Amino acid sequence: MKAIELFAGIGGFRLGMEAANIETIWANDCNELSCRVYESNFGQNSIVLADITQIDLSTIPQHDFLTAGFPCQPFSPAGKKQGIRDRVRGTLFERIVETIAEKQPQYFLLENVKRILTMEQGYHFRVILNALASLDYFIEWRLINPLHFGIPQNRDRVFILGTKSTTKNPFPNLEKFMVLLTQEDWDILDTGIETLEKCLQPIVLEQQTKNHNWGIAYQNQMYTRQIPALVNQKPPQKLKDILQDEPDIDTQFDFTADTRERIKKSTVVNRYCNGVEILYNQGGGARLGYTIFGINGVASTLTASTSRHYERYQVGNKFRRLTNIEYARLMGFPDHWCRVARVYDQYMLYGNAVVPACVEWICRRIGRKNIEFKSKKWEQLKLPI
Repeated sequence: MKAIELFAGIGGFRLGMEAANIETIWANDCNELSCRVYESNFGQNSIVLADITQIDLSTIPQHDFLTAGFPCQPFSPAGKKQGIRDRVRGTLFERIVETIAEKQPQYFLLENVKRILTMEQGYHFRVILNALASLDYFIEWRLINPLHFGIPQNRDRVFILGTKSTTKNPFPNLEKFMVLLTQEDWDILDTGIETLEKCLQPIVLEQQTKNHNWGIAYQNQMYTRQIPALVNQKPPQKLKDILQDEPDIDTQFDFTADTRERIKKSTVVNRYCNGVEILYNQGGGARLGYTIFGINGVASTLTASTSRHYERYQVGNKFRRLTNIEYARLMGFPDHWCRVARVYDQYMLYGNAVVPACVEWICRRIGRKNIEFKSKKWEQLKLPI
């Protein structure tokens, strides 16, 4: 299959799709530094530097698969939380819908922050679902975390998968469309695949209904329910497992002397919050004031905020921030992926990226389902991935 990558950033979608043998033939981003990193890894002219709203859709090549990690700031707790009402970033989602409607790819895969499910009692997500489900695509979404793939970062992200329906009713062949539920999920669900069509309810934008961590939508109807987290696909790791060897780390990352003085006025915490080890802070809570983290848990969600540059971790007998290489590893990128950018800027680039391992898992399941659906029923599919 041939893919395009909107809001490409540093190429997380492309890396994941390459691992699943899907070729990216066109990409776009409006950030000059992101495009420099992209070209340094994928070649000159591999990405178009431009505002997507100013690109003539006729110049985008035909493709089988559209991907987009559309701007998360309108929905993120770290942003202004204006959602789709953000006229600068929130409505860039409309451009995705226009591109899908114009190009009619077989699949699309979108990614955004967990908060998009719950903002304003789920209103923003219902608007998004309503727009996508109006395009004759079967929609499925799920929260997926890098922790499921052995990457020690707690980073829940919503992945929205659309599969083009070539019939007026995809439900008789639903086995082909259902991708994000594993066999383990079906084993514990009390809803059979043959009854899902009956579970659909109209999407009412102003109705305050909860959007759970998994769901489906089709032609302005939806069904959602809470399911267990994805079963780990790879053995779990801790933050300490991906750290660089201390002799290789430049002193620019150290905060040792200053921190030793500050923690004299801090509270000992020594507990875990969402898997993140917290050693000290100024208030004794989960995340207050001058926080010192440990390395025996996982990393909290990496963000594009510059304040994350100055978080302190106790590593052995010294205190330091995580290095740019450790950020790369926590996102599942090669160590020197952002080598053309300043160390300071690399934190933002990684924090704003998509984890390739999550994309690869979804794409491999699509490929496996397409092959096995021709000869097997859902109950016979024993997918290893």
